[in-house]
Amino acid sequence: MAGALFVCSIPSFGGSAALHPDPSAGVTDNGSPVAEAGVASYYGAKYHGKPTASGEIFDMHQLTAAHPRLAFGTRVKVTHAGNNRSVIVRINDRGPFIKGRIIDLSQAAAEELQMVKSGLADVKLEIVE
Repeated sequence: MAGALFVCSIPSFGGSAALHPDPSAGVTDNGSPVAEAGVASYYGAKYHGKPTASGEIFDMHQLTAAHPRLAFGTRVKVTHAGNNRSVIVRINDRGPFIKGRIIDLSQAAAEELQMVKSGLADVKLEIVE
């Protein structure tokens, strides 16, 4: 969908926020705009079995992620810029809370991207639905 613009409205206290594609992030191989590009981290055993911001219980074996603004339930394709591996995750939590990071992945998602050893990876995010 060349030229498409993905906008997700997310309610917040006292108003709404929207995630607009980052023009500097470019486009994906199929011509879809990249919503964001930056650094991903992951979380696992320490939070396994604990409630997420959505109220769902965190399962480190599921393909989920935390994002500061995207609506819970949004599916996002995360592509590792270093090895071009990708995974589709569902947003069910808020975070990351460390400046410079754009998404916190479950351990299962990090394993799919082969980023567990390094802990961090440069990624691009594409909203799937």
